[in-house]
Amino acid sequence: MSIYDYEARLASGEMQPMGAFRGQVLLIVNVASRCGFTPQYTGLQALHARYHDHGLTVLGFPCDQFGHQEPGSDTEIVTFCSANYGVSFPIFSKIEVNGANAHPLYVFLKREKGGLLGNGIKWNFTKFLVAREGNVMGRFPPTTTPEKLAPQIATELAR
Repeated sequence: MSIYDYEARLASGEMQPMGAFRGQVLLIVNVASRCGFTPQYTGLQALHARYHDHGLTVLGFPCDQFGHQEPGSDTEIVTFCSANYGVSFPIFSKIEVNGANAHPLYVFLKREKGGLLGNGIKWNFTKFLVAREGNVMGRFPPTTTPEKLAPQIATELAR
């Protein structure tokens, strides 16, 4: 299986096949509105705006598994992201990233790039960088700011 074999529901309700992003570099992030890392939305949006025309798409997957930091509905989450951070990249419906109900896309991502202390996602704003061919190139902890990923993104876009 490849990343392009999965799909996920957008916050608007439509199903989004990952195959629609074939040929793009993806930055996939589990996000939350009430997290200490929430201000990273600014950096994620800046990356998306800077590199989208060159082939980058940021994908935000809200998750409420860490300290109940994403309690809102899909509509509330999208409104929050737009109003507070001007987010224009796709926001998906709230998912689980760990456990028996983990979204299959996240099961795949974790299998492809395990974490330092096991494969489980440790907190919100864990980031996965996916190359144009669909290979998972990197996994980055919440403490890695979006700005620090710009050089790697530029390298992937240049391939």
